[in-house]
Amino acid sequence: MHSEELKAVFDQQALGYDKQWARLAPIRDGLHFLLEIIFADLPVDARILCVGAGTGAELAYLALTFPRWRFTAVDPSGAMLNVCRQRANAEGYSTRCDFYEGYLDSLPSEDRYDGATCFLVSQFMLAQEVRSEFFRAIANRLVPGGVLASSDLASDVGSTAYDALLRVWLNGMSSAGLQPEALERARAAYAKDVAILPPKRIASIIESAGFEPPVQFFQAGLMHAWFSKCASRQAT
Repeated sequence: MHSEELKAVFDQQALGYDKQWARLAPIRDGLHFLLEIIFADLPVDARILCVGAGTGAELAYLALTFPRWRFTAVDPSGAMLNVCRQRANAEGYSTRCDFYEGYLDSLPSEDRYDGATCFLVSQFMLAQEVRSEFFRAIANRLVPGGVLASSDLASDVGSTAYDALLRVWLNGMSSAGLQPEALERARAAYAKDVAILPPKRIASIIESAGFEPPVQFFQAGLMHAWFSKCASRQAT
């Protein structure tokens, strides 16, 4: 799926996106709890870059947990970003946020951040070199030693474990049970539109983009998450 097609899909889903993923809230909550611990050593006035911020779930959690932090939310979907902005206004932290509709290259190049989040974003980049450049672009915007926390769907799609985890994952999103034909449709859609790679491969891509070896800190079903420090300031 091309970037404009993907943007259109998220534009259409924006208003109902949080409700769609409501059954997976325990997974989200666990991820956010660990994210808080991983980011706990960042400066009290840290600047955080949220890449593919979506409706702003992790931004909201961090903003309410760390009241002096400032945030930059970036998302190509204007509709998703509007939901993120409305939530920030309603929960009282919008004055600490900047919102950018677009991709990383739309940000001022001189800005540097102490931490970055990137949840369920890079999986939509089907070419490995594009995925690596994406993580390099994040590294370029972090201070030396800045921390990236990222998550993606990951598995060895040729393994029996993938079949089992895919069924668990899809059952988790549906309250009505999963029919065999629905499983096959989802398998085909994931194969076409999502680059589900083995966890070690994703960690290697992140490291190749200018980060220290990533540490996997979370797994729930197909979702895996890593954190890693920026190895050094990258050339812009």
